[in-house]
Amino acid sequence: MIRLELAGMHTRLHSTLCGSCPQGPTGCCASPPGVEWSDIGRIVSLGGAGWLLEQMVAGNLRPGQRGLLILRVEPQDSDGRALPKRCAFHGHEGCTIPPERRAATCNYYVCDDAFAHGGEPRGAPEALAGRKAHDALVDLYGSWDLELADRIRERWPDGPPWNHDFLDWLGREVRRLAARAAPSMRVLRPGTRF
Repeated sequence: MIRLELAGMHTRLHSTLCGSCPQGPTGCCASPPGVEWSDIGRIVSLGGAGWLLEQMVAGNLRPGQRGLLILRVEPQDSDGRALPKRCAFHGHEGCTIPPERRAATCNYYVCDDAFAHGGEPRGAPEALAGRKAHDALVDLYGSWDLELADRIRERWPDGPPWNHDFLDWLGREVRRLAARAAPSMRVLRPGTRF
């Protein structure tokens, strides 16, 4: 089953298949997404600048070409079993950080198996609505990341300074982009009927 929490750019999708992922004990978290420019700005706009800097100091996040990269670690208690590395924030019961600190992809991505398990091929309304929201978010964040990457290269050709001023700038830019995209985000507002 697919469950959709509509909240604009903070929309979340859930699938009952995730709890028993056919891909293994860490599922998608074996290969975590990057925390892209738009993710960083979204996290900062929700009060997470200090948390991002703390995680960089701790080594869980490091600068990359398109934002921050998440550390992959060995599972803590594998009982001698060979388990794949996984996201540093993956715990025994899934993600250990709240949704407002995650990359947006972590909040809205569910795999094709989950959509099929949720009834998409049979026309289940929740699965169809989840797919539409997923596709809208992929387009939204993808276009924002391209625009932010261009602006960052223009302002900081040698790479951005990873400090509060830079993070605050990204937060303001994402708020600006969200305001500009408000008409196209109507499909992601609570109460929307797909």
